[in-house]
Amino acid sequence: MQKNTIDESLKSDAFAGGLLAFFILLKLALPFILVNPVYELHRDEYLHLDQAKHLTWGFQSVPPVTSIIAYVINILGGSVFWIRFISALIGAGTLIFTWQIIDELEGRLYAKTLAAVSLICCAIARLDLLFQPNAFDILCWTAVYFFLIKYINTKHARFLYLTAIALALGFLNKYSIAFLVIGLIPGLALSRERKIFKNKYLYFSALLVLIIISPNLIWQYQNHFPVISHMAELKATQLDKINRIDFLKDQILYYIAVLIVILSAFAGLTFYKGFKQFRWILIGYIISIALFTWFRAKGYYAAGLYPVLLAFGSIYLANILASGWKRYLRILVLILSPGFFILTMHFAYPILSPLEIISKRQRFKAIGLLRWEDGKQHDLPQDFADMLGWKELAIKVDSVYRSIPDKENTLILCNNYGEAGAINYYSSFKNINAVSYNADYMNWFKLDKPIKNVILVKEKENEKYIPTGFKKMGSIDNTLAREYGTVIYFFKDMEIDYRRVIQENLKQIK
Repeated sequence: MQKNTIDESLKSDAFAGGLLAFFILLKLALPFILVNPVYELHRDEYLHLDQAKHLTWGFQSVPPVTSIIAYVINILGGSVFWIRFISALIGAGTLIFTWQIIDELEGRLYAKTLAAVSLICCAIARLDLLFQPNAFDILCWTAVYFFLIKYINTKHARFLYLTAIALALGFLNKYSIAFLVIGLIPGLALSRERKIFKNKYLYFSALLVLIIISPNLIWQYQNHFPVISHMAELKATQLDKINRIDFLKDQILYYIAVLIVILSAFAGLTFYKGFKQFRWILIGYIISIALFTWFRAKGYYAAGLYPVLLAFGSIYLANILASGWKRYLRILVLILSPGFFILTMHFAYPILSPLEIISKRQRFKAIGLLRWEDGKQHDLPQDFADMLGWKELAIKVDSVYRSIPDKENTLILCNNYGEAGAINYYSSFKNINAVSYNADYMNWFKLDKPIKNVILVKEKENEKYIPTGFKKMGSIDNTLAREYGTVIYFFKDMEIDYRRVIQENLKQIK
């Protein structure tokens, strides 16, 4: 009898392991299914890939972890395949931690399946498509929750240290993890788990966090805290334009396909006795969301709060639907998210080609996807238009660069980081070094040699702001690209050394 029980348990574990492997493989395949090959990388991805060529403990816009991941991608060849694969792999890590949270809470296979499906069908999957800090940010938040839950259940100090490591890595990836900490501290203090603050290992763990992140803090100090100026610029140019109500609306819109699971998490953490010791998660969520709302954050900034809610919600739903006639609703609940995902994926993901989107323009317009930051209606969603025109730009710059015999004394100066990064990524000249006064590129000018030739890339043609003597050499002709109209100018054999102009401009900017 005992042998049969063991055999059944092993078969069950093997099936669960196989199902988890299936979801991981599906997660890894999604970027190649959900992104039409006609699209290129997003402008932000080019910046992060270039950061790998200038490894340091910090950058103007982000901490160093993304650059280290980019360095690994470059070692693997740096192709679009590896960029997409590594991003998806990070997302798969979030799925695994969510699965493990349910396992730790003794949730069964249905709950694990529901949580995995929910992760694949909500906005988190969209963030996992792009090589940006967001995917690793969500992974770190989920890891913090998992290790804290393990500590609550076991009281083993090693899980506090693992929480510290997850927090530190999250901080070195994106500073917004501070919103998680600010939510967790009062969340724990107001719950029955407040006794954690009497544990000396908590403070040793806090010291470990400080030690791990100290190189970045030192870098910030040595560079006059560029994070402050970056946040001030972000606030002035983007965040101040965000309506606080819109942020809250986004929390519904982004997770509408899994709303029943999230609402179940709220109900379970509020009323279910089995979750009583984890109510600090709900308190922390409320505080973090309130802070994000107050600071007019973008909707996706809070994405790291949701995998743990999907875990708790899946368990609570599984318990509710465990007996009687409710068992027949299990399949219905399980297919709700995929059904909604299938209905909406053409709007949320760049699956359709630009021409196919134009043919369905009214549908995209009706739900507000064609309105850009400039407030105007366009032919494509802004994020999709940000994935076009980059190869064309690099090819045309290469054509000009190829004709210059004195390449060592040539500067390629771009208007923004997307242009500079795309040229560096797609150019057939590996040491082309396009730069900009924008983002981290202002630190990557090579001024050790005289500058006699300048290729100037401007976002829009405007002769008024082009120095005398510069000749127009071409422009981006793809009318659907956000960079449409970007112009390439060239000045050859300058009589003055252009370095003095660059140095003066950099001095004024910094």
